[in-house]
Amino acid sequence: MLGVFCLIFFMYKGLFMQNNQHLRLSLPSKGRLQESALHFLNSAGLSVFKPNPRQYEAQIPALPELGILFQRLGDIVVSVRQGSVDFGITGIDVIEEKRGDNGDVIILHDSLGFGYCSLMLAIPESWEQVNDVKSLKEYATSLNRPLRVATKFPNLTAKFLNQRNIPHSLIAAEGTLETAPTIGYADIISDLVSSGQTLKDNRLKTITNGIIQTSQAALIANRYTLQKNPEALEMARRLLEYIEAHLRAKENLLVIANMRGVSPEAVGEKIFTQTNIGGLQGPTISPIITRESNQSWYSVTIVVRRDVLPKAISELRNIGGSGIIVSPVNYIFEEEPPRYTKMLNELRG
Repeated sequence: MLGVFCLIFFMYKGLFMQNNQHLRLSLPSKGRLQESALHFLNSAGLSVFKPNPRQYEAQIPALPELGILFQRLGDIVVSVRQGSVDFGITGIDVIEEKRGDNGDVIILHDSLGFGYCSLMLAIPESWEQVNDVKSLKEYATSLNRPLRVATKFPNLTAKFLNQRNIPHSLIAAEGTLETAPTIGYADIISDLVSSGQTLKDNRLKTITNGIIQTSQAALIANRYTLQKNPEALEMARRLLEYIEAHLRAKENLLVIANMRGVSPEAVGEKIFTQTNIGGLQGPTISPIITRESNQSWYSVTIVVRRDVLPKAISELRNIGGSGIIVSPVNYIFEEEPPRYTKMLNELRG
């Protein structure tokens, strides 16, 4: 009897959660980008709960109104463009290839900090006389036919080659592209490159000025949905709030130090003589209760950029700081996420 009750309870709970998920966010369904996206959301306090690894749906407990779908990278952009999905995380390369010209896809955040790669032209290493776009154009012009280019990104590749007046014909390809020149069904390829090792293994090389599109993961949304649905607009704000606070925090550290001084103002004046320890708006200075009644000690708390930490520590020591503690920062929330303000301006325009 208890088992039947539990089954009914969880079925009802699942139905209730699905009915309350009015909005949907699509994530990559497989590969390194999926792993990186899940790790990123988890680090930002938006852990994805997927009870069944075979399912293509999930939830974010922190955002119960938002359902999660897992899709192929290109399908994410198409779904957002068509409005069947409200938000998506995928690569800039795929976004620019699939978004279309009608403006239905709006980029909310273009630098999530993972999924780095570049869409580049790659040519056979044996083409010793070709090392940049100019010499590639000269070589292509000397042929009695268009340059055959194998790619999974026909729109971006065609735009790049047309802007440089390189005669070409595109060859649609699936699967591995690196073997296309060796097999002979293409002269060169236009493909995503991370480290470049796969190109070297297949005797291909990149060329100077041959980058078509630099890419990393980005957050996108459907413009019409944001304009017409207040719940979607609020969800966009909450997503950007978490994401920007997390990304800002990654760049900073929390530093606490003890300092002698006659007053908080006097300690603050010492701090402001330095370059790297001014904090966000300024230091937080509070008195320390010590056994030494003739000494005035203060605890100084500041946020310091991670890349200047050694300089900050040195500056604190120079003005009498001691007992310095450094801790990671999880979030730094501003009054309003800058990209949310930018989004509102773009929607109004």
